[in-house]
Amino acid sequence: MRDQEPGSPHTTRRLTTKEAAELLGVKPETVYAYVSRGQLSSRRVASGRGSTFDAQEVEALARRNRRESSGTSGSGGELSVRTRITFIDTDRYYFRGVDAAELAVRHSYEEVAEWLWTGRLRPGIAFEAPRATVAAARRAVDALPEHVGPTDRLRVAAVAAATADPLRFDLSEDAVLGTARSLIPTLVAALPPVRRDHRDTGPLAHRLWARLSGHEADETSLRTLDTALALLVDHDLAASTLAVRVAASARAHAYAAVSAGLGVLEGPLHGAASGLAHRLLLDVLDRGDAGPVIAEELRAGRRIPGLGHRLYPGEDPRARVLFGLLEEIPRAEPALAAARDIVATTARHTPLHANVDLALAVLTASSGMPATAGETIFAVARTAGWIAHALEEYGERPLRMRPSGHYVGPRPPQPLPE
Repeated sequence: MRDQEPGSPHTTRRLTTKEAAELLGVKPETVYAYVSRGQLSSRRVASGRGSTFDAQEVEALARRNRRESSGTSGSGGELSVRTRITFIDTDRYYFRGVDAAELAVRHSYEEVAEWLWTGRLRPGIAFEAPRATVAAARRAVDALPEHVGPTDRLRVAAVAAATADPLRFDLSEDAVLGTARSLIPTLVAALPPVRRDHRDTGPLAHRLWARLSGHEADETSLRTLDTALALLVDHDLAASTLAVRVAASARAHAYAAVSAGLGVLEGPLHGAASGLAHRLLLDVLDRGDAGPVIAEELRAGRRIPGLGHRLYPGEDPRARVLFGLLEEIPRAEPALAAARDIVATTARHTPLHANVDLALAVLTASSGMPATAGETIFAVARTAGWIAHALEEYGERPLRMRPSGHYVGPRPPQPLPE
């Protein structure tokens, strides 16, 4: 169809919603999602039923989507994905344009998650899970061997929760948000409690503390744990987040997308890094001096955990906030001193700042938590970010996260093997 631009003598070809959807390779409702995100402009038709779209604008968006799906970008050929969730700039990072560190200090984990998902704050919100879903997740987790790690437990809990949800294939925004608000507390409730007086109600940080520490929690410690969760909720396209977006691009449901993220998280270079920092910190506390501990790590050719971050040339803002809160906890002082000793000792060899893994290690070591506690905190926190990225990907063209392989094997045809 053709339409007259207001105030212009020229005609511009305009597309119906159906035509725009076909050109973009998406559903009609996704076209309106592009409009809501400011990627397309629309105009209501005279009858008031439906909208039209500038053909050139739609074609330009289709070209951008094709470039992204082929893995090309303007930054040296690395995969580039448009996102409105997290922006990292020098030594700060932002959630939907708002300073993430300030947001985490002022708001609870659940409130920050809601901001990440919807761009709106819901003061006082607490996530709750259906009893039947929690029961299914607990049965599955309780059947696992005792030696399994926390990420294994969380991954099994996510699968069990999915089997209890017959509507899991509904990928509408409201349905996915409902899944998110019940899945995160289900993951926490499925973990075996350390304290007998644990509760499955109230702020998520309170419930998680009882699964990680046998120490009685004071308000400052709970606030520090809650802030840690909020700080870790997202960090742009980390490896696990990219896995989630690939799964969502294939239209896997939210539980499966989270499971994909948990699978990648278990690597020692990602979510498990805080456990390495925890063990290093305990070793320094045991010896009373970081010097010999760091020397042994360097002699073995190992990288010192808890130091440096490739995205922050200076101080990791997440570590800065957590260290500030930990200074208010008296029992954390020995671990804090050990962390400072690690940084100072390593600086003689390579000047690196402490990152969030070392700050998490101080929190977990000083709270009587196991070395795997940081990994658990990381996984629970990041689940909210994964959901945000899955939601964003559901609004894009399906299967766009499918790069082409560059074959470098034997030139075919080769003879059949004997």
